[in-house]
Amino acid sequence: MSSTERDVDHALAYPEPPASPLWHRHGAQARPLTDAEKKRNRELLVLAQHTPRPRSPRTIKPLAEAS
Repeated sequence: MSSTERDVDHALAYPEPPASPLWHRHGAQARPLTDAEKKRNRELLVLAQHTPRPRSPRTIKPLAEAS
């Protein structure tokens, strides 16, 4: 028996089973956004990108001693 025959995982030689039909969405599609909603989303995105995040207050003790 050669090393290549020994090292091959035979479970990987078979194709994957098909995806479950439950993974596919059926039903109502999402409605397209209105122009006003698109504009509002763009404004919120710009605001979120340029607003600094609040910083949490620093503790005096290092984390290892804080408990």
